[in-house]
Amino acid sequence: MTRAELIARLINDLPSLPPRQVEAAFQKIMDIIAQNLADGNRVELRGFGSFGLRGHSAHEGRNPKTGAKVTVEQKKVPYFRAGKKLKKVVDQLHKDT
Repeated sequence: MTRAELIARLINDLPSLPPRQVEAAFQKIMDIIAQNLADGNRVELRGFGSFGLRGHSAHEGRNPKTGAKVTVEQKKVPYFRAGKKLKKVVDQLHKDT
């Protein structure tokens, strides 16, 4: 499912709200999650999962085209960890198919 498909489904499921308001609310949620991660905070949505950051230390890598050594700087990357309830729902739905 893409972002557009998700927003279209929300608009369809919430007919009392104007489509622009639904899209704005969705974008605001994404912005809040991104800003909290950028600030170094963890975001937990009970029953769904949590977003956090993992650190990768600086190291030497290789350019795949030329094979030349490249210095890869230290960085933080976001990750998502599914919650127990989400895992259970997905597992149950997967068993039914």
